[in-house]
Amino acid sequence: MNVIWQNLKEKFQPQAMAGYLSEKIPEILTATILFTVFLLLWLLVERTLKPLFRRVNLDPTLASFVQSVSKTVILTIGLLTALKELGVDISSILASLGVAGLTLGFAARDALSNIISGFFIFWDRPFVLGDLIELEGYYGKVEDITLRSTRIVTPDGRMLAIPNTKVINSAVASYTNFPFLRVEVDLSVGVQEDFVRLRRIFRNLIEEDERYLQQPEPEMVIEILGDFNVGVRFRVWIRDEKQHIPMRYELREKLFEAFRKAEVDMPYETINITPLEIAGPSAS
Repeated sequence: MNVIWQNLKEKFQPQAMAGYLSEKIPEILTATILFTVFLLLWLLVERTLKPLFRRVNLDPTLASFVQSVSKTVILTIGLLTALKELGVDISSILASLGVAGLTLGFAARDALSNIISGFFIFWDRPFVLGDLIELEGYYGKVEDITLRSTRIVTPDGRMLAIPNTKVINSAVASYTNFPFLRVEVDLSVGVQEDFVRLRRIFRNLIEEDERYLQQPEPEMVIEILGDFNVGVRFRVWIRDEKQHIPMRYELREKLFEAFRKAEVDMPYETINITPLEIAGPSAS
């Protein structure tokens, strides 16, 4: 132990460290400059690709994929070049990876799975950038698709990075893959209400609003038959599927105000209590 400690002291003496750094400073500077050159090269490529993609009208999702791959390749080459300039034997590192391949593969299997899954997402295209999706109970807008994760922004402003392996192995509901979307609103009315009148009020609300479609026809269906109220569902297709959340809230509010103005019976939850008379034990 004393021998090891003595060797460390000798290695880390100020004179020894100064001599080592004086010998390595040119190599360190060269390696830093080389990596900086590759970094600047990537920035130049990025600034060139963006207007090129816009000019050829390339799909934004494919453009994001090309940028992600280009960045990974250029910076990886730059890092390997810088390490080689520092005297690191790249071939021996690759050889050692072969020896420790099983351990490395076990440790990196999740990362590699995410990268492979990222390629499948770009190939299969279950959604694209800007789509509104629901995934594993989370809903939001697809902000970015990287080789490792899919990033969505929720309506309350949170950014969620979901590993790509979960994306391809889960059911994904897209709200924007088709040109139109149907919104539904549930309300409860009294059992004595005239449903023909309710349908007329509903249609009057939406027939003059161009945001709603008249084909397929809006419809009102009865969902629940209760003892004191009836659960009614109103369905209508909208033109802009990306506005389905605010338009659903708006439609619910408009229906409530129209029904209240028309004096539609919208009863509270009712509980009917019947008193029971329990006879006590008879006196002997």
